[in-house]
Amino acid sequence: MSEISNWKKADTFFSKYGIYCAFLILVGALTIAFPPFIKPSNIVNVLRQTAVNGILAVGMTFVIITAGIDLSVGSVLALSAVAATSLAHPGEYPLILSLLIGLLVGCACGALNGVLIAKKRLAPFIVTLAMMSVARGVALVYSSGRPIINLSDSYNQIGGGYLAGIPVPVIIFLVIVLSGVFVLRYTRFGRYVYAIGGNELAARVSGINTTRILIWTYVIMGALAGVAGIVLSSRVMSGSPAMGEGYELDAIAAVVIGGTSLFGGVGSISGTVVGALIMGVMDNGLDMLNVSSYWQQVVKGAIIVLAVLLDKRSRN
Repeated sequence: MSEISNWKKADTFFSKYGIYCAFLILVGALTIAFPPFIKPSNIVNVLRQTAVNGILAVGMTFVIITAGIDLSVGSVLALSAVAATSLAHPGEYPLILSLLIGLLVGCACGALNGVLIAKKRLAPFIVTLAMMSVARGVALVYSSGRPIINLSDSYNQIGGGYLAGIPVPVIIFLVIVLSGVFVLRYTRFGRYVYAIGGNELAARVSGINTTRILIWTYVIMGALAGVAGIVLSSRVMSGSPAMGEGYELDAIAAVVIGGTSLFGGVGSISGTVVGALIMGVMDNGLDMLNVSSYWQQVVKGAIIVLAVLLDKRSRN
């Protein structure tokens, strides 16, 4: 009986803290294989590279907890970036205007997704797949298919600047993470998000306005896609309609690896952060070890499948 009890304790521990252990093991293995990996300059570089995917992943956590999905975030990121950078040329408009336009574009795309999903009862996969195509197309039309360059120094500082020695994108990511943790853990809205993911019908019967909560969930996702678009475009100093391709998959991977269930009702921002860091550390470490980008894609896919299998096992 004691052996069974110990096994159950180990299984419970792994279910709760396995992702954190995996992250530490990954960092340790990469440090042993390539000692310069642990240098402070490289750690800062990893955090800066992780920031954009992490921002998207925080929003995706809200969506997936409701048992939804958003495949449009990469395209919405590009559209927001193009809209923001078009107003970020030196000496033309105030910086705040370009930032607001980028955020509003992201919010509008998220709101449209939310209305079609929550009010029209269309499948999130279909709605966001359509938005992925529409947003990318609008970005291409608006920019005539060319990157928007010649951005103001103040705009470029958002993605390339430092504050107290910390990259600005990392600070933005940290603020969004703390805000996400607060909303999910300590607000009524956060409790409703979990309730909808656990059982939407029961949540509706209990008096929760599930339509409004779902719409706002996708608005949050759109807004964070807008933030990510601003950060990325300022970091590369241009707004390209081609940017963000495949970012939706990286965001979903970070969320799933972090322990958020694709079936809804289970998940945390802290797990998502670790999932995003695992993705960032893996990309950086494999690059430093000169592993082919083709094999990196194979490793990413295998990790996602493993995470989904563990999620399914934990629910059985």
